[in-house]
Amino acid sequence: MDPLVYIVRHGQTAWNAEYRLQGQADTDLNALGREQATRNGERLRGLISNPAAFDFVASPMRRTRETMERVRAAMALEPGAYRTDPRLVEVNFGDWQGFTFAELETRFPGAAAVRERDKWNFLPPGAGAESYQMLLERIRPWFEALRQPTVCVTHGGVVRTIFRLAEGMSAQQASALEIPQDRILRLQGRHLEWL
Repeated sequence: MDPLVYIVRHGQTAWNAEYRLQGQADTDLNALGREQATRNGERLRGLISNPAAFDFVASPMRRTRETMERVRAAMALEPGAYRTDPRLVEVNFGDWQGFTFAELETRFPGAAAVRERDKWNFLPPGAGAESYQMLLERIRPWFEALRQPTVCVTHGGVVRTIFRLAEGMSAQQASALEIPQDRILRLQGRHLEWL
């Protein structure tokens, strides 16, 4: 039987608010992001009657660790008693990290249009850059190893790959998804539902 998994995207950062590509840049939550994380923790407290049965795992980036710590505090759990997994870090946007699409268009005219033609497989320029498909292959072993109830705090790109892995969503649909920061995604029996 597939375990029950609650997936939380990290709370908002200043770069999210500015529509700036974060990728693997290690940014911090803003005031709204801290509130979102705490509210998601309050929701999880109501959903999970036995948190000791759950594995708590987060991406090792600052924004996801702070989100997890706020989630756990709101659940009346020791904030730091969770593990991190480097496979859960966000997709690497390479040389595009730190830019808005408007700024990229000024520097690299037409680049955004090229990305939109095949957003899932598009590989940004720069060392270490990843496509969403490359991210999916990084996430797949973690996803396939899920064996116990889990609370996972991760990133928008990772959530997109989970929709493909769990439900077989098309690349086009997954790349167009809105991934909210103020809701919880429940995975149960290969079915995903926003709560």
